[in-house]
Order: sequence, then structure tokens, then C-alpha cells
Amino acid sequence: MVTQDTPPHAATIGANPVQLWGLTMAERVARIARANGASFGKDASSGPSILSNAAFAWDPAWFKYVTARPGMVLTLGGIPALAHAADAGQAARITAAMAAGTPLADTAGLDIVTYESGPTIENKTLRKRETPFLMALTPETVRTIERASYFGAYKGVTDVLTKYLWPEWALVLTRICAKLHITPNMVTAVGAAFCVLATVLFAYGHYWLGMALGLVFMVLDTVDGKLARCTITSSEWGNVADHGMDLVHPPFWWWFWATGLATWGLAYDDATFWWVQGAIQGGYVVQRLIEGVFMRQNGLMHIHVWRKFDSQFRLITARRNPNMVILFVAMLFARPDIGLIAVAWWTAISCLIHAVRLVQAWIVRARGGTITSWLSDA
Repeated sequence: MVTQDTPPHAATIGANPVQLWGLTMAERVARIARANGASFGKDASSGPSILSNAAFAWDPAWFKYVTARPGMVLTLGGIPALAHAADAGQAARITAAMAAGTPLADTAGLDIVTYESGPTIENKTLRKRETPFLMALTPETVRTIERASYFGAYKGVTDVLTKYLWPEWALVLTRICAKLHITPNMVTAVGAAFCVLATVLFAYGHYWLGMALGLVFMVLDTVDGKLARCTITSSEWGNVADHGMDLVHPPFWWWFWATGLATWGLAYDDATFWWVQGAIQGGYVVQRLIEGVFMRQNGLMHIHVWRKFDSQFRLITARRNPNMVILFVAMLFARPDIGLIAVAWWTAISCLIHAVRLVQAWIVRARGGTITSWLSDA
């Protein structure tokens, strides 16, 4: 039984032998549909249907967007690429145009959205607003589309290293993994091993090698998520494992970095050790709690997407990757001890900034205002 809340049935119109990330368009659309709770088949249903032209490849973000808009037809070069047919009559007209590769002859009752007009979508999961990709899928465009797909899966608001240093490295690895049918969970497991090895190396003062293995882990931490999104293989277990590792390991890195200082003859005295660890470990917990409180009070919106300042500050806020930049610079001067002290101070400063932003949000709401993201339409 179909209800108002049931996602429309999805179908791919036409055939296309060209594969994207090792998937045919029928396989890709089927995965996207099922990930959104929709059924999939070869033909449109007698009721509402999401129709995808096999001649085109599109970002998964379009599926939710079109699903929420009955009668919408997204076109490229005038040809329907993705559409939400509200009934069998609309489905027949759209299917005929897609199969023929021609513009719709009858647009009555349909909302035609041309891709060339640059429609934008707010992706709350990836914290960005953009025009997701839509391209004709041919052997000549595969690599271009894979690149667009990969960068489309990137978070718009993240740290400076993830955003600027290794996107190209991770793209190469993501392509290799997809070609070899390596799953995101396999990548997560390998990354976890490098993470643990880096922790051990820090404990014994082998900072350069530890940072090298840590870098491998951090790149793989990007690859697993991008691979899951590009191949539409995200899973609840994979998400828990990936984010769980991200959440748990940083305190261990900072603790064992401090204990490894003894190998260099730079061990802290007890008072210094405990205030450094107190600032870093306590600040890490407090900052995460502030982020959680903000999300809970503002409709699960991340604090980092409230204002443009918050998104820019996310680039350098005291998280693992920016902290590793601080430690790397300190190691250039052979002073891992001063580096960790700098991390402690930066953690305290970042915590203070987040706390101020949380209070400012409270004040806005107390005065009758609403908290909305600068990335939204509001």
C-alpha cells in the first residue's frame, strides 16, 4: 500500500553500457533508490515514479530533491534526465521523451527545471550548498563524472588538511579501491591499523614515523567515506565504525605523544603534564559537548554552518588535523614538547570561541530570533 510518506517507485529509462565507479546506471540508480527507502524496477509504476534517463549520470543529492517535488523534470540540453512523475500519464510522456532522447512535447502540469539555470541544493549531511553534478554519461566523460562525483561527496565545511592537502591523493585511492572492489569497511579497517600503529610510535617517541603513519590513516579516513558515497555502499555499521574511530582515537594520540617525550629527554614535570593533558583532553570533551548541545537546540544543525565565520573557523579549530599541523611545525624545530603545549593552548582558545558562539545562539533565540544556516535559503 502506497501512502503519502512512501517514496515513489524508481526506474531507469533506456540502457547504457557505460559504467560509473564500476556500476551501470541501472545498478547505481537502484542503490540510490534503496538507500532512500524507495523500490526500484525496470519500468515506471502506475503511481508516482522517479524516472532516470540512463544516458545521464547525476549526483545522489538530486534524488531527494526531485522526490520532494512531484511533477518536477530536471533537464540537460532540453532532454529530461531525472523526473518525478506524479501519475501514470506524466510517466508515459516523460518516458517517451527519455527513450527518444528528445525534449518533452507536452509539458502541461510539469515543472521543468533546466540544469543550465544552476539550481542549488543545501546538503545538510555534507554541510554545503551547491549545484550537484548532472552530465551525459559516455566513455569520454567517465573520468570527468567520477571526479565530479568524488568532489560532490566532499564536505563543504571541514578542516584545512582535508579540504586542501589530500583531496587529489584520496581521489586516486578511491578510484583504485572501486576498481579492485575494495569495500569502504576494508579501507576503514586498514586505516584503523595505521591509527593504532601511530599511537604506539608516539608512545615511544618515534614522532616522524608516527606522523607518517598517521597521515596514511587520515587520508584513508577520507577515502572510506568517499568510496561509500561514490559507490552508494554506505552502511550503518560502516558509519559507526568510521565515526567511532574518529571520535575515540585523538585523546590517545595526545596522551602518548606526551609520554613519548621522555625518549627525547623532554619529559614534562608532573604539573606541566597534567595541565597540558587537562587542557587538551578536557577541551576535546567540552568542545564536542558544545557542538552536541548546539545541534540538539537548533534542529540538528551543526554549529559550524551557522554563520560563515563558523565555517571558516572549522578549517583551523582544535581538531585532530589542525593539531597535527601544529605538532608538525614543532617537530621541524625538534621541539615536540612545545608543540603539545601549543596544542593545549589552541584547544582552550577554540573551546572558548565555541562557548561564545553557543551563548550568542542562546541570546538570538531569547530575543525571538531563529538560528538558520548561512548555507540555507533563509
